[in-house]
Amino acid sequence: MQTDLSSQIADRRSLLDAAPRVVSLESAYKTFRIPHQQYHTLKERTLHPFRSRTYDEFHALNDVSLEVPRGEFFGIVGRNGSGKSTLLKCLAGIYQLDRGSLSIDGRLSPFIELGVGFNPDLAARDNVLINAVMMGLSRDEARRRFEAIIAFAELEEFIDLKLKNYSSGMTVRLGFATATQVDAEILLVDEVLAVGDASFQQKCFEVFQRLKDEGKTILFVTHDMGLVERFCDRALLLERGRVLSVGDPHEIGLLYNQVNFGDPVHERPRDEGDSGMPVEVRSCWFEVGQEPVIDLPHGERLDVVTEIRFNAEIDDPVFGLTLRNDVGHTIFATTSQWSHPRTGRFGPDEIVTVRVQVDAWFGPGRYRATPSVARSGSGADTLVLREDLASFILHSTRSSGGVIDPPHSFEIERAAMEAR
Repeated sequence: MQTDLSSQIADRRSLLDAAPRVVSLESAYKTFRIPHQQYHTLKERTLHPFRSRTYDEFHALNDVSLEVPRGEFFGIVGRNGSGKSTLLKCLAGIYQLDRGSLSIDGRLSPFIELGVGFNPDLAARDNVLINAVMMGLSRDEARRRFEAIIAFAELEEFIDLKLKNYSSGMTVRLGFATATQVDAEILLVDEVLAVGDASFQQKCFEVFQRLKDEGKTILFVTHDMGLVERFCDRALLLERGRVLSVGDPHEIGLLYNQVNFGDPVHERPRDEGDSGMPVEVRSCWFEVGQEPVIDLPHGERLDVVTEIRFNAEIDDPVFGLTLRNDVGHTIFATTSQWSHPRTGRFGPDEIVTVRVQVDAWFGPGRYRATPSVARSGSGADTLVLREDLASFILHSTRSSGGVIDPPHSFEIERAAMEAR
């Protein structure tokens, strides 16, 4: 099965390498000037015409080059302020490059700041039709697709409500649903999957998988390394406006986390090449009561399940698991050596399921699992580690602001008042 998957990836890579380049960016520079003194009114400018007009320069893009072939799902990752959104806006024509060359071959649709351009004094019905026409659909086509747009956004009960009465999430969902109906060849996607509940996000995933299967070219900005590895053919890592690396999504994800976060419970293996790996982590998922879940309420007993395949004989491997929150803090980490110092001998082609059971007394938010396997002993010799392989959302009726929210109680004792 693993061989078939590797073969499919290799075949797709060969097709993409032979495809014509539809997005080409060479030596791109973009700088913003931030004035030290800002005028807020014409009166201020008139009264102080000689006030210092000095400014700082923020280099959002610094010698950025990339080429994306037709049909590729291309990830763009990096920390906040690294230049990801600026890059997408330059590609969309929202910003002009200071220097460099840009070539786009195909009809382009930006999924950037969805909902911008909607009229808050118009109802959803009018906004959808106007927006769809502005994006290139004919009036008749926009009307034919209206019902599908509203159904996807799950806003059937609110089509005649003015947008100024919509929540921000409802507005972005409407914008996303409208944008998906545009017949574009190249899509620029900027963190739009952060909107909506878990079921709506799953619908978004299905849309992107469909677009990928249809051969659309997609440039996808995200902080979610799980999505990068799931969807992307290649990825680019930006740091302070410069390209750190371009390549395999898994490798880029590891480098991204190295730039951002602390290390997991196991060190990264010295050699992470696919050939000759003694152990493979095939998949990871979450269960509550033996039922797979992608979201769960606070305090539930959670099973983190990892499927592992051994390709060589290994004695007493150490199984590890790290859970991180959205900002990369390690919330929970464990290895089998603390409870099972001797896990046994595993032979070639043997498949093992490892379960770690933990009560989810964490704060609400998204959590990502990093499973790993190391050789026996100290656990320092890591055989395989899959960074942020799977994620779940924990929801709660309250938010304490802490990274954990375990069961606790208050005791309040009132001291006896002294007699006067």
